[in-house]
Parts: sequence; C-alpha cells; structure tokens
Amino acid sequence: MTKRLKPFIFSLAIVLADQISKALIVRFIPENGVGCELLGGFLRIVHVRNDAVAFSLGASFETPVKIVLFIILPVLLVSFIAYLIASEKQSRKFSSLELFCLAGIVAGGAGNLIDRIFRSLRVVDWISVRMYGLFGLEWFPTWNIADASVVVSVLLLAVAMIFNDGKGKSR
Repeated sequence: MTKRLKPFIFSLAIVLADQISKALIVRFIPENGVGCELLGGFLRIVHVRNDAVAFSLGASFETPVKIVLFIILPVLLVSFIAYLIASEKQSRKFSSLELFCLAGIVAGGAGNLIDRIFRSLRVVDWISVRMYGLFGLEWFPTWNIADASVVVSVLLLAVAMIFNDGKGKSR
C-alpha cells in the first residue's frame, strides 16, 4: 500500500467506528437518556444531540448560518486536508505520523458532517465524563468518537510538527 492510501484506510476505520457507535446509541438509548453509568459514575453512556459545535457554540444561529458554518466550511476544510494527504507532492511534506494525524482530523470531521447532513444538523454525542466540580463543571460536555479523533489528532499533529525537521522527517 502506498504512503498516501494507508491514512485513508485509518480515516475509514474511524468513521465506521463513529457511525456504528452513534447508530447503536440512537437505537438503544432514548434521546436525552442515560444508557448506563460506568466506573462508579465517572463515565456515562448517554444520548444527546448537539445542533452546534464544541461546547454548544453557535446553537442560537439561524439554520442558513449553521449550514454555511457547520456543513459547507467543514466540507471545504476536510476536502483540503484530504487533498494534502492524497497529493503526492503535498504528502511528501509530512511524516507518516503527521499524515495519520491529518487522517484523524479528516475522519472526525467526516463523522460529524455525516450527522449534520443526515440527522437534521444535529450530531449524536454519547460519552459523558464526570468532572467533580473541576473548572466549575460537574460534567464535561458530551462527546463522541469523531470529536475524540479530531482532538487527539490535532494534539499529536502539533507535537509531531514541533519535532519535524521541515522535510517530513522527525528529529
């Protein structure tokens, strides 16, 4: 397999895991319901819908604005990042780790875009973690596999780029 194809297989695996988990949540847990609590109440499996972005930013926006900000712009961004991975010329600028991080961002973006397009601009979130009052929060905002993929990928990409020598190779 080529260096450029493997990251897309990684993206596909993340999108499938994300969409399958969301389908199971939708099927078995009523919206705004708690499916179960684990680890002594530290973790809850729930079913909530987010019609905005992280931390419900933009929830009050009108539908046309949401379509532009939450569908059209993300499609352009995900497409651009996918181009960076797919382009032989562009992909040479990145290490393998960086390409996989970009693929994780593409996967997370695609997973939530699928929800926005096919679930009336609403993303299924289902992982809820207790914060025990840290930062004034009893519960961290609910998230999903796509969200985790974006966050972890961006953090790893930042670290990888700090240690990159500028030629797609790590120091």
